[in-house]
Amino acid sequence: MHIAITDYVLEVVQNAFEANSTNTRLMLQETAEAISVTVADNGKGMSEEVMKRALDPFSTEEGKHPLRKVGLGLSFLSQATELAGGKLTLQSEVGVGTTVHFTFDPASIDTPPLGDVVSTFMTLLAHPKAGSLVIERKTETDGYTLDRKELIDVLGDLEMSGSLHLLKEYIASQEAALS
Repeated sequence: MHIAITDYVLEVVQNAFEANSTNTRLMLQETAEAISVTVADNGKGMSEEVMKRALDPFSTEEGKHPLRKVGLGLSFLSQATELAGGKLTLQSEVGVGTTVHFTFDPASIDTPPLGDVVSTFMTLLAHPKAGSLVIERKTETDGYTLDRKELIDVLGDLEMSGSLHLLKEYIASQEAALS
């Protein structure tokens, strides 16, 4: 069960990595009107038929989950956004990539909490399949960008504990500076 918006972010970006995306872009924006997330990738993409099945909780891509026959991530996300007055849109083209956009109404009692942004971003940036990952974080007045390639140039290997510690401190400082 997903208990925070960042859980959905992890799910959608993980899907991009599993679709062999070499360039993934995540934007997380908070305003008074909406909490908005967009994940765009250049992975294998999906046909119209596959996109419909991606929203079906009783369907999953063959071989994706060897121990289960269902894929609940996008169907739970679709249901959660609808319940909270938001929406989910999928755009995809085979061989080109996929864009997933979802919103939650921050005023809705059914909107889950945002979650642990620092740990979520660290997990994604350190993922071995992350490739070229750019994360944009915005509020109404502030924002910052995390570019995985730039971070590796500065911090070194993101699988090393020292680099991860510095990455955590950096992201936490960026989050603290948001107003």
